Amino acid sequence: MNKKPLNIGHRGAMGHETENTISSVKKALELNVDMIEVDVFLIKSGELVVFHDEILDSLTDTKGKIEDFTWEELQKVVVKGNHQIPTLDEVIETVDKLVVLNIELKGKNTAQPTLELLEKYYQKGWTKEDFLISSFLWDELESFRKLDNEIPIAVLTEENPLDALATGKKLKAVAINPWWKTLTEENVEALHSEGFQIYTYTVNEPKDIKSVTELGVDGIFCNFPERLH
Repeated sequence: MNKKPLNIGHRGAMGHETENTISSVKKALELNVDMIEVDVFLIKSGELVVFHDEILDSLTDTKGKIEDFTWEELQKVVVKGNHQIPTLDEVIETVDKLVVLNIELKGKNTAQPTLELLEKYYQKGWTKEDFLISSFLWDELESFRKLDNEIPIAVLTEENPLDALATGKKLKAVAINPWWKTLTEENVEALHSEGFQIYTYTVNEPKDIKSVTELGVDGIFCNFPERLH
């Protein structure tokens, strides 16, 4: 019998509400997730905002690279479904320690400002265990690890997950987060034997959820968190 994997809301609960919005985060909490994942970019005026794509075009009424905007300009941008782009601050306040927040460093130069923002929350009673830092940009994870030796880190990878092992060890990561289609019994066993948790993305179909659960993964990112109950 496989243990139940952690239910990780992908960009909130993006199967129900527009991804990476406060509504999506609230919906994920409502659906009793164990963890919520969001994506962050650093914008021109220095704020960290939660958004997935580098450009605004496909999800908003505005065109252009998100990093070129100021916060004042972004507040006028309307996200599909009549939402606003939130700051990482707003998302942390919404999650409010109810579940772990997985912050994916989507943009470059996000490590230092994310660390500085989190330090503000540690003063208010949050702990490092309330967060998980992940990224496909392994150099951002390295920058973060140099600044903070303790916060949980997960290494995102789209290729053979075993190729992330060396980086995972170097960063003292708690998890390797592979694309579910790259998983096999062998590599799951190999990652586990090296002491890593495996949080796999993004698994939405019930049959696929069942198959990765049977492989023994430790967490599943899903757009429809209720499918994991």
